[in-house]
Amino acid sequence: MGHQGPIYHATATGAAKSTVNCHQTPQDLIFWAGWFCPFTQRSWIALEEKRIPYTYHEVNPYLKEEHFLAISPKGLVPAIQHHGRPLHDSIVVSEYLEEAFFDDNAASDTILPPSDPYQRGVARIWIDFINKSVVPPFFRLLQAQSDEAEQKAMALQDLKDALAAVSSQVKGPYFFGDQFSLVDAVIAPWAVRDFILREYRGFNREEVLTWKQWAEALESRRSVRETSSDPEKYVEFNKTFLRKESHSLVGKAALEGRILP
Repeated sequence: MGHQGPIYHATATGAAKSTVNCHQTPQDLIFWAGWFCPFTQRSWIALEEKRIPYTYHEVNPYLKEEHFLAISPKGLVPAIQHHGRPLHDSIVVSEYLEEAFFDDNAASDTILPPSDPYQRGVARIWIDFINKSVVPPFFRLLQAQSDEAEQKAMALQDLKDALAAVSSQVKGPYFFGDQFSLVDAVIAPWAVRDFILREYRGFNREEVLTWKQWAEALESRRSVRETSSDPEKYVEFNKTFLRKESHSLVGKAALEGRILP
């Protein structure tokens, strides 16, 4: 099915590897995932926060199984099958997990504000902001080359502005205060990965102190730690972005200013 694509580490490492190993027995919910993918990590965090039984299934990003393409037509992770019924898209999957498993969990395990429809609306507004205003400049900056000074500067400023805007709303330590929410899960994978921008693209958390504080709280969260692989493996996988090699639908969309798939 097509060519193999770039060489990459095929399995999770570090704490994430231990989590994968704990989720190999058959369950009603199958989680189709990619350890390398920040969108996967969003829904993975939600699964771990809600302590939902699931079977982890790793997807090769460059060699999609036909069965997986029937579940996620664009071949993008994450996706799930619950009692055989498929869903894809990180936000759709995460909200489904909240709704489908709400009765099975105590209030402390909810990832959307449970009792206030207004706060749930606020959560969705900022989740949309993260998708449209934080994630695209992150990928544009990641792909900015040394001979693209203007594009790099614009992407860096856009990212800092967006991070400042959303992090200014944080009640602390998490978005809504003491309770971790889906807003936190949605942005946490970029906290895990922003060290790549620091090392290769001149990004500095110290220049957005509200983001620095939030990001540090997110990184220390158990569900985030236990779904994170070794940093050097993230760098290795993202080398194609750093070289601006067009293997990713997300990377292409970010460069072209299109809505991310």
